[in-house]
Amino acid sequence: MIQITHAIEINEREIQLEFIRASGPGGQKVNKVATAVQLRFDAANSPSLPDEVRRRLIRLAGKRMTEDGVLVIHARRFRSQDRNRRDAIDRLIALIRKASIQPKPRLKTKPSKASKERRLEAKRRRSRTKHKRQYDPPLDE
Repeated sequence: MIQITHAIEINEREIQLEFIRASGPGGQKVNKVATAVQLRFDAANSPSLPDEVRRRLIRLAGKRMTEDGVLVIHARRFRSQDRNRRDAIDRLIALIRKASIQPKPRLKTKPSKASKERRLEAKRRRSRTKHKRQYDPPLDE
């Protein structure tokens, strides 16, 4: 079991790891050793996730989530399979932890009477300044 929060834990059987060849550093070794990790987690059908966490996770994952609700994480930062596996699992844990935090609802606020008055006074001042710049041709007749 992978502990996410005190209330959420995921069974390791829900995670599928596939090792693929990675681009990047590694010299000749990179062409023959599959060190990159592709982690797949079926978030839509996972019994470990509460519904509200699942909804937030799908929203947070963005392009990493397939149409079927499978979260795909690619880890190719390191040159060893073990470190990439750990990196992928850590990124999954971080994403689920972020989804488990319930956002605070936004409270509607109104500008205060004093701030409205300051804004209108500033507009009046600016208007007078611009009005003084206008050219009035003299009346000769």
